[in-house]
Amino acid sequence: MKMHTRTWTVEVTITEDEDDRRTRAVAVLRTEARPQVRGEGVARRAPRDREVPEIGDELATARALADLAYQLLDVTAADIEAVVHRPVHLSG
Repeated sequence: MKMHTRTWTVEVTITEDEDDRRTRAVAVLRTEARPQVRGEGVARRAPRDREVPEIGDELATARALADLAYQLLDVTAADIEAVVHRPVHLSG
């Protein structure tokens, strides 16, 4: 049995808007086989909450990665539909 190894890279960029109390993360999947797939996530801090930047980073990143996963499922479904010539539904 032959094994093939591929490496896909996800780059996460986090920006914080202190005035708006909002952290935004963008996760971009890069592969050799296709155009990039992108997910986005946002975390907001309530005015009464303590400022702990790591929490906003973690939450925004988690949401961006979850969005990226759903975007990749949509791309995969479209690829399968192109092969089987009928609608498909993939659940996460």
